[in-house]
Amino acid sequence: MPIAQRIFVLTIVAALAVVGLAGPARARSLEEILKAGEIRVGVNPTLPPLALINDKNELDGFDVDIATLIAKKLGVKLVLERVGSPDRIPFVVADKIDFVMGAMTRTAERAKVIDFTAPIHTEQFGVLTTGRKPFKVLADLNKESVTMIQVRGTTPIPYIEKNLPKAKILQLDNYPDVIKALADGRGDAMLDVVDFVGKYMNQYKNVKWSVIETGNPGDVYYCALGVSKGNYALRDWLNVAIYDLHRDGSIDQTWLKWFGRPMLHKVKWSDWF
Repeated sequence: MPIAQRIFVLTIVAALAVVGLAGPARARSLEEILKAGEIRVGVNPTLPPLALINDKNELDGFDVDIATLIAKKLGVKLVLERVGSPDRIPFVVADKIDFVMGAMTRTAERAKVIDFTAPIHTEQFGVLTTGRKPFKVLADLNKESVTMIQVRGTTPIPYIEKNLPKAKILQLDNYPDVIKALADGRGDAMLDVVDFVGKYMNQYKNVKWSVIETGNPGDVYYCALGVSKGNYALRDWLNVAIYDLHRDGSIDQTWLKWFGRPMLHKVKWSDWF
């Protein structure tokens, strides 16, 4: 088994152990969800404005609004569960939630463990630095003296391993910790979707944040809903719901509400999902 694949599998096993779950469980079917009258959705509040904790100490954000629309279409109650980047897939595998959101980028490795719906939105990488070192282009980071600080279990890590093989990687559990570590000087840069971390950057007024483009504008990633492997009835129904939400403009309107600008790379929905 290749090293990257072993690391991914070990990450899933370790996360299952952390949340007290022994392994895969049988997922609730669409029929069982309808019978229960509720659907359980995982959202990540460390990634605003996809999800966040509002002034009323409630989960809010783009993902919450979309999940609310989906639950309404299904005619059931929405039950939100907080998840982080490392435990979001294990929660799906162990049937703690029916589907997960939170910038769930489709990858071949993840698709071995869970199934994906049609895309909800896109994302594109940028490099966030503090200006302490004179980085100008992505290639400047490919040095043994550079430490990238990343969220454990996220898509940028294999990207860095492929494109910046000389750089070290410090993995932390969530985005607030990553931004704090950068502000404190524990590393040099983060490669991720910078739009999602503006709230945390604003907490460090004395830091001169700088963003470097990756130099590959066509490097677009597609984020979908993650469901349990083989739960086809639920996945297929969600695809129909997602198609409707793209077609009637609900997803675009909700994105504009929370991000303040249109999606940079709009999802091109099709008649066949």
